[in-house]
Amino acid sequence: MLEFIKEPKDLRGLSTRELKALAAEIRERIIRTVSHNGGHLGANLGTVELTLALHSVWNSPEDKIIWDVGHQCYAHKLITGRGDRFDTLRQLQGLSGFPKRSESVHDAFDVGHSSTSISAAAGMAAARDLQGKSFHIAAVIGDGALTGGMALEALNHVGQLQTNLVVVLNDNEMSIAKNVGAIADYLSRMRLDPTLSRAREELESMVSRIPGIGSSVNRAATGVKDALKKTILPGQLFMELGFSYFGPFDGHNIPQMQAALQDASKRGGPILLHTMTQKGRGYAPAEKEPSKFHGVGPWVDVQTSRSKRSMSFSDVFGGAVLEAAQHDPRVVAVTAAMKDGTGLQPFAECFPDRLFDVGIAEQHSLTFAAGLAAQGQRPVVALYSTFLQRGYDQVLHDICLGQLPVIIGVDRAGVVGDDGPTHHGVFDISFLRPIPGLTLLAPGSAEDLEAMVQWALQQTTPVAIRYPRGRAARWSPQPQGSIDKSQWLRQGSDCTVFAVGPLVNEAVKAAEQLEAVGVNCGVVNVRSIRPLDRETLFSAVRSTGTILTVEDHMIAGGYGSAVLEALASEPDVRVRNLGYPSKFLPQGTIEELHAMHGLNARGIAEAVCAMLNVGTVETE
Repeated sequence: MLEFIKEPKDLRGLSTRELKALAAEIRERIIRTVSHNGGHLGANLGTVELTLALHSVWNSPEDKIIWDVGHQCYAHKLITGRGDRFDTLRQLQGLSGFPKRSESVHDAFDVGHSSTSISAAAGMAAARDLQGKSFHIAAVIGDGALTGGMALEALNHVGQLQTNLVVVLNDNEMSIAKNVGAIADYLSRMRLDPTLSRAREELESMVSRIPGIGSSVNRAATGVKDALKKTILPGQLFMELGFSYFGPFDGHNIPQMQAALQDASKRGGPILLHTMTQKGRGYAPAEKEPSKFHGVGPWVDVQTSRSKRSMSFSDVFGGAVLEAAQHDPRVVAVTAAMKDGTGLQPFAECFPDRLFDVGIAEQHSLTFAAGLAAQGQRPVVALYSTFLQRGYDQVLHDICLGQLPVIIGVDRAGVVGDDGPTHHGVFDISFLRPIPGLTLLAPGSAEDLEAMVQWALQQTTPVAIRYPRGRAARWSPQPQGSIDKSQWLRQGSDCTVFAVGPLVNEAVKAAEQLEAVGVNCGVVNVRSIRPLDRETLFSAVRSTGTILTVEDHMIAGGYGSAVLEALASEPDVRVRNLGYPSKFLPQGTIEELHAMHGLNARGIAEAVCAMLNVGTVETE
C-alpha cells in the first residue's frame, strides 16, 4: 500500500484495517532502511500508528505538526511524498534523518535537539492568532524530552497564552536511556490504570445526571467539578499549568487516537493528549533492548541485528574515568541521559551511587557538577559537543568564573556523520577557547585520552577534553612529555603540520606521501588547544617557516585562529588553516565530509604542496 501514499490526504479513505496493514508495511520499510543506512530505530517504530492518526485527522501542511527532536519522523517522511527517496536516508545529499523545512512543506520546523517543540509550536500559534488564522498546531514530544527545562518553560508560557494548541505527549518511558527524575516518576504513576482515559467523561456524566438539578449543575458547578477532577484524576500538573488533560491513551490504537485528536480539534485552549507507546514496537530486539536500538549503525545481519563495533573514544574516556574512580572516592560522573553514548555505563554499574543521570538537562548537569566540585568532589561531566552548546553560560559563569575543578568530556567533537548539521560538533573550540582559566585538550589517540583524564583529575582548575566519534587509534610510541603540551611525531625541514585530534593520523600519512615529492614535513600532535603551546609553535617557525594547521572544526575561532593570533607579528612565516568553512555542514559519512574539505591525508599533502609550490603527490 505504501507506494500509493503520496501525501497525507491519501490516508483519509482508508479503513482501520487498511491503516493497520499500512503501519506494518511502514515498519518493515523503516527496519530495512535503517539496517542498511543506520538511524534512529526505536522511537520511529514506536510512533507509526500515532503518525497515521495525526495525518489522517489533520490537514498537513496547513495544519502544523512539530516533532520534538525528530527521532520519530521516519513514518511522517514516508507518507509525505518522500517514499521514493527513503533509501537515501542520512546519506550524503539524501534525506535528512530529522524534519527539515527545505526538504518538505510538511516539515513545519527544523529540529534535532530535545525539548524544543512546545516553544516552536507556541510561537507558531501566537503568529497564527495575530494573523487571524485558525489552523491546528500539534507539538509531539516524548516523556524524556518533557523533562528538559525548555519544555517546562514552554508549558508554563502556553498556559498563560491560553491559545489553541495540542501537545501530544508520546510516553514510552524512555528518552535514549530509561527516564529519570520526579517528572518521570509522576508520569509513571499516571500510567498505572489504563482505564483513566474514560474517567473524566464518566465524572462529567455523573455530575450532569444528579436528580432534580440536571445539566444546570454541570454548568454552574464548574469549580467543584474541576476540584473533583484534580482530586481523583491524573494530570493535575498539566491542569495547574492551564492545560486540559486527556489520557492516557493507547498510542498504537489508531481509532482511539483519531477520536482523541478529533475531539481535541473541537476544543479551545491548550490541550495535552497523553499517549502511551512502546519504543521499538514490531521489532523484537528493539522491544527487548530499547536503549541499544535508539540510534544504530548499519547491521551485518538484520535478523540478529549484529553490527561491527570497535573501541571508541567514548569507551576509552569512560574506562579512564572508571579506573580513576577505583583509586579516588572523590571522582563522580554526571550525564544528561547519555550514560551509554558517553561510555559511562560501566561506571554506573560499578559505582551506582557516584553516577548522576540528571535527564535531558545539560545546563543543570554543569551547574550541578560545579556544586559537587565546590564541596570537594571531582566531577566528570560527559556531554556531546552539540549538546554542550546548551550549557555555555553554565561553563563560563558557574564553572570557570569560580575556577572549579570540573572535567568536561566534550564527546562527538567534530563532524559526526549521518546525523547531520544538528549534531556536528564543530563549534566547541570557538566558544570554549576564549574562556579564561579553562584548559582545552584534544587527544590524537586512545593513550592521549587516558593520560588527559589522569592529568585533568590532578588539576585544581576546570579542564575540557574534546574527542571525536568513532574508533580510538592506539599508537606506538606512547605519549611523551606533559600531556598538556604538544608532541612532535615527525621532525621536518620544509613544513610543519599542527594537527588536532583525529586528524593527527591523517597528517602522519600525508607526511609519508610528501616524501615521494621530496618534501620533508614535520608533524605535531597539538594536544593542548588552550593554553597554546607557544614554545613548540615558535620552534617549528624557526625550523621551517611554513605552518599548516589541520582541525576537525570551523576555521573561524578554531585552533588555527589561535596560531594566527600568536604569529601576527612574525614577518617571515607562511601560515594556512585547514578546517571547515563558516556554514552548516551536510550529513554524510565522516570520511566523506573530511574528504570534501581536504581533511584527509591527500588533502593535507596537497595543501602543503600548494604552500611550497611543488608538484602534487601521487596517491593510490
